[in-house]
Amino acid sequence: MAVQNFEQIFQQKIDDDIRIEPKDWMPEKYRQTLIRQISQHAHSEIVGMLPEGSWISRAPSLKRKQILVAKVQDEAGHGLYLYSAAETLGISRDEMIEQLHSGKAKYSSIFNYPTITWADMGAIGWLVDGAAIMNQVPLCRASYGPYSRAMIRVCKEESFHQRQGFEALLVLSKGTAEQKAMVQDAIDRWWWPSIMMFGPHDAESSNSESSMKWKIKRFSNDELRQRFVDMIAEQVKLLGMTLPDPDLKWNEDTKHYDFGKINWEEFWNVVSGNGPCNKQRLDTRKKAWEEGVWVREAAAAHAEKRKQRVVVKEGIAA
Repeated sequence: MAVQNFEQIFQQKIDDDIRIEPKDWMPEKYRQTLIRQISQHAHSEIVGMLPEGSWISRAPSLKRKQILVAKVQDEAGHGLYLYSAAETLGISRDEMIEQLHSGKAKYSSIFNYPTITWADMGAIGWLVDGAAIMNQVPLCRASYGPYSRAMIRVCKEESFHQRQGFEALLVLSKGTAEQKAMVQDAIDRWWWPSIMMFGPHDAESSNSESSMKWKIKRFSNDELRQRFVDMIAEQVKLLGMTLPDPDLKWNEDTKHYDFGKINWEEFWNVVSGNGPCNKQRLDTRKKAWEEGVWVREAAAAHAEKRKQRVVVKEGIAA
């Protein structure tokens, strides 16, 4: 069958909302687009453990410590699901990790900002995970089966993370003047990086058009960003705080919130590796990988021994 016919069958499946599975024929560009997106998503989950993990020992109570430990553990699980989904496309986990360490593969720019106070843990849960959920819920209907199925569990857990973050900020917002100031400061620092998480404007995104055609993405960057702004602009009122945007206001004509201009120079600078914590985050990941060599080797040796035992048992039984 001609490649053109395969492409027509493939696109018809996409149009009919039939999931593409690993053994199905797919265009090479579709496969590469998925590898890029899923591996970047996996890297973001793993690197995202770092700014929060550093606060586990400094959490203000045992309850908060337990919540944060559980959350960081969830993020590790999300990375595992996503690396496994990417592997079905013919790329190894070692190769993906090497691409991360070399800088060839990216992760979300949001994780290159420092966590300065305990309120940052709440702001990350509310704003960062809130933006992630807005991005990720549509991925539960992504055209690639392993990716869409992995995202169902990821989104369920991320919804808890967002609620936990908001609740943590709500408690602080009802506290002392110092605690209230801490909440406002965290919101001021995390607001703009959070809305940058949706990526560049649609006209400037090189991958949006094909991703929309293949239903990897269901909504554009700007559509999702607007939904996020509308949601947070209302929720912030419950905290008695404000968003750091003097241009933020309700537009009665569009039934959406207008908001100010995003500093894209900052966004691209962080994406290019020049953010406040880029080097620190990658150095930490590389160190963990290098120090974990013996664990991976031990696990591989144990797996090989178990395999050999099965072969011997089957030989005796025969």
